[in-house]
Amino acid sequence: MYKRAAEQNCLALLQLCNSLFKLTQIHAKILKLGLQNNPLVLTKFTSISSDLSAIHYACSFIFSPESDLHCYDTFLFNSVIKAYGETTHSKTTAICYYKEMLSHGVEPNNYTYPFVFKACAGIGDLNLGKMVHGSVLKLGFCGDTHVLNAMIHMYCSCESGIEVSEKLFDEMSKRNSVSWSTMMGGYVKWGMSSEAVRLFRRMQILGVKPDEISMVMLLSACADLGALELGRWVESYIEREKIEMRSELCNALIDMFAKCGDVNNALEVFRDMPESKRTVVSWTSVIFGMALHGRGVEAVSLFEEMKGAGVVPDDVAFIGLLTACSHSGLAAKGKQYFESMVNDYGIAPRIEHYGCMVDMLSRAGSVKEAIEFIDRMPVAPNPVIWRTLIAACHAHGELNLGERITKDLITNEPLQESNYVLLSSIYAKMSDWEKKTTVREAMGKKGIKKVPGSTMIELSDGIYEFVAGDKSHSEYAKINEMVDEMERNMRQAGYVATTSNVLLDIDEEDKEGALHTHSEKLAIAFALLKTPSGSPIRIVKNLRVCGDCHSATKLISLIYNREIVVRDRSRFHHFKDGLCSCRDFW
Repeated sequence: MYKRAAEQNCLALLQLCNSLFKLTQIHAKILKLGLQNNPLVLTKFTSISSDLSAIHYACSFIFSPESDLHCYDTFLFNSVIKAYGETTHSKTTAICYYKEMLSHGVEPNNYTYPFVFKACAGIGDLNLGKMVHGSVLKLGFCGDTHVLNAMIHMYCSCESGIEVSEKLFDEMSKRNSVSWSTMMGGYVKWGMSSEAVRLFRRMQILGVKPDEISMVMLLSACADLGALELGRWVESYIEREKIEMRSELCNALIDMFAKCGDVNNALEVFRDMPESKRTVVSWTSVIFGMALHGRGVEAVSLFEEMKGAGVVPDDVAFIGLLTACSHSGLAAKGKQYFESMVNDYGIAPRIEHYGCMVDMLSRAGSVKEAIEFIDRMPVAPNPVIWRTLIAACHAHGELNLGERITKDLITNEPLQESNYVLLSSIYAKMSDWEKKTTVREAMGKKGIKKVPGSTMIELSDGIYEFVAGDKSHSEYAKINEMVDEMERNMRQAGYVATTSNVLLDIDEEDKEGALHTHSEKLAIAFALLKTPSGSPIRIVKNLRVCGDCHSATKLISLIYNREIVVRDRSRFHHFKDGLCSCRDFW
């Protein structure tokens, strides 16, 4: 009777515990009352410790050598595994406690495995996940929806696991909204956004009502694809179905609009958010949006507004800010913010911050200063930083330096396609066709193929993709005629093809023919054929837009009175009335 009363007393105290100091006092009381081996008390103690970010403290005495391990039960281990599985840097420890659970003969239940799979997903260990999957089959939990959802999430989180997750999803006898959103999230994570959209449409056909997370995943897919019209439909669906606009959903909308070329709507969603709901992610999303669209001054203004609102910028916010400065030629301001990040906020620069600085200096033409900055970096530059510098060398005539750096990169990354393309580009600018041919032959021997330029465009009846030089489209003849018409009209307006962008040793006339079939020109021609006169055109390109297509698109926007929004690999270009928002700085 006394033990029962003591147990209830400790449980009541733990229920009211709200600080680590109180937790230590309760710990002393537990020891005094001899309840240190009471599973119910220990389970509650573990749960409260986790809430107070003190799970290590709890486990230090629960699993001490003096403890009687025979008294531990499934619920206690579940609490410990859950606590570590939800801690960013301790997911491996969660797996250790799962193994300890098994080693002491404590049998897992259907609540154990979602926590274990979450930990496996966090560390990306597919082999371990497969072993846990085997245990699930052995214990007969493979029909539990929650366990299966966690298993699908684990496979979706691990590279090469997406096919298994698809199989598990298709074989589920009963799915809930979590099942659908988890599978959609897996597709988005691995760049299969079209599959995520198809899965959502399958949801609709089956009459499954999407939840907030499904909407976030769908908006992420729209952002990846540049599918603005679908994204707008999602926004109207959210309003129609009265889905609560929490911060995560608002942030996803901001990101979608920004990445689909409608940055004004992204800003409007942000401004409509109550200030209390604006997280640092909200601010960072809209700052990144402005950066991508070359509106660096506005991005800087938003950053200052964020500080004024009492929101402390994190390392990701500074990446957005430095990107904005880089894409808008604000090198002096960018340097100031980089110093402020370190000195005023105590944020240690990551490789991404250093990359932004090198990009900023390179775009400004300060190749020498960029090299000096790299030399002063306390961390080794990654290949992305070197490729950024090589591109600057190419743009600003430092060809011998660019050649030397690129050769070093190829030595370190012998199978990276972009390194060979950069070297080939440098030799083409030198007009050294023999060396360029040697580079191309080396690529062929190693089985390395250049990624072809492709451009996607969303119309009312679907998303279309065009590949450079591809003639397989059912309406290719009409598209080609429109490209010819565009060329004639541009020539009358003074257009001269920028044949230096064609890295081939061929006649100038043949070079112009190669430019003629660039994927963005095919997509724009298709849009001119299929969309109402005067309506905007939005396209998404997988590579950086070339100088010739940039010049041509400016003229097309003027001749056909169209606003043309081009999203390339690194930013947006808004073409209107013969001008581009980047002011030819990209």
